[in-house]
Amino acid sequence: MAEKSKAQRSKISAKLSYDSPVILTFALLALIVYIIQTIFPATTYKYFCIYDASVSDPLFYVRLLGYTLGHADFTHFISNIGMVLLIGPSVEEKYGSGYLVASMVFTAVAGGLAHCLLTDNLALLGASGIVFMLMFLSVGTRTKDGRIALSFILVALIYLGGALYDMIFVSDNISQLGHIVGGLCGIGCGALIDKYRGPRKTK
Repeated sequence: MAEKSKAQRSKISAKLSYDSPVILTFALLALIVYIIQTIFPATTYKYFCIYDASVSDPLFYVRLLGYTLGHADFTHFISNIGMVLLIGPSVEEKYGSGYLVASMVFTAVAGGLAHCLLTDNLALLGASGIVFMLMFLSVGTRTKDGRIALSFILVALIYLGGALYDMIFVSDNISQLGHIVGGLCGIGCGALIDKYRGPRKTK
């Protein structure tokens, strides 16, 4: 009876797989940060949003990555992390965990620095730049025979074009600059990965 119970537990546990370690870890960290923000709201401004501050402040560099884990409210958290979980695993499978981590860090730093340099008296938080980066990594820029992918052109027109339009003509609390930088990072990182390594072949 004990052996049967052990076998059943083994069978159940085998159904669960930490299949996308980078994406799942990022989502889990974002959830932990959201809980911390809810309990201790002051931590948001100190650690989990980016704004123009002295580069001599060590916490500036913490915020330069930490802002991607912070979110303004539950709706903001769900919309961003939901998209990360939807798109991210296939991107990680396609390019590998190491390249994905490098792309996410590069996107976070580029988006944070662009925000500090190009905006005034505004704080930025959220993973939307990461989401846009993942979108462009997921579609890729070229087909297998080297031609520019039509899906890439359509995504660029819809999402980058829409973000640029909103940045110019719409006044809201959404960082369209972050979306644009994230998309451009996705294009650049995808091109570099394809050039120096090539996409992983899925089974």
